[in-house]
Amino acid sequence: MAANNQRQSIVPAAFQAYYDAYHFSPATRVGETIWVSGQVGVDADMNPAEGMQAQAQIAFECLKLVLEEAGASLADVVELTTFHTDLHGEIEAFMAVKDQYFPSRYPSWSAVGVTQLALPGLCVEIRAVAVAGSGKD
Repeated sequence: MAANNQRQSIVPAAFQAYYDAYHFSPATRVGETIWVSGQVGVDADMNPAEGMQAQAQIAFECLKLVLEEAGASLADVVELTTFHTDLHGEIEAFMAVKDQYFPSRYPSWSAVGVTQLALPGLCVEIRAVAVAGSGKD
């Protein structure tokens, strides 16, 4: 039982450079619980995509990739926290993308307005908590 509660860093191959350069795990798993670090909508050169919807789509795809590496899926997400530089102005555009990834069995969600994110030009960051296997019907 104790081995199941060991902390495990989840670092998909595509995220190894970020892990090395910025010293954080894309996700951490303890037991069946997975905490996913904030995901943003940037390309391979760290350039933000154009606009909220494009950034949200990339961020959700990254979230999906990290969860899969951890042995989970979007269906296992129990909590989302999103950070927005223009919360009131772009929440509807964000929700249109979010609803593509969570069409039912909605996770708990907190949306927070912030003045800035890690890189200039970012408008949204998405972090999540998942419990592996919890989304199975």
